[in-house]
Amino acid sequence: MTKTLTAKDLADTFDAFNRHDIDTVMTHFADDCVFYTVGGDEKFGNRIEGAEAIAAAFEAVWTSMEDAHWAHHSHFVHGDRAVSEWTFSGTDASGMRFEAEGADLFTLRDGKIVVKQALRKNRPMFKA
Repeated sequence: MTKTLTAKDLADTFDAFNRHDIDTVMTHFADDCVFYTVGGDEKFGNRIEGAEAIAAAFEAVWTSMEDAHWAHHSHFVHGDRAVSEWTFSGTDASGMRFEAEGADLFTLRDGKIVVKQALRKNRPMFKA
């Protein structure tokens, strides 16, 4: 029987993002997953491959913005595709804050995320 990832699973994942709980976040990512970041040198941002590297990237966000938070998140799943919408906020060590709406486009396989494509509004940081 093929396992299915649900909208509730995605909501639980985002709740874990907000707790900065990497072990719970990664329970829904396949070992061979790919993450396309919101920014980077390529037209798709940066490509991060493999669960271990992706976990390190997520933890780096939490380290650089200790208050990183994804608010108002909502999710839907249709077959092997899913979408999450959210508002990201966080403050860096210099006191500059970022807040913007965004979305993740997911490709799924056997109840796991195999591709996470992050998209976010381009908005300048401001003094917190």
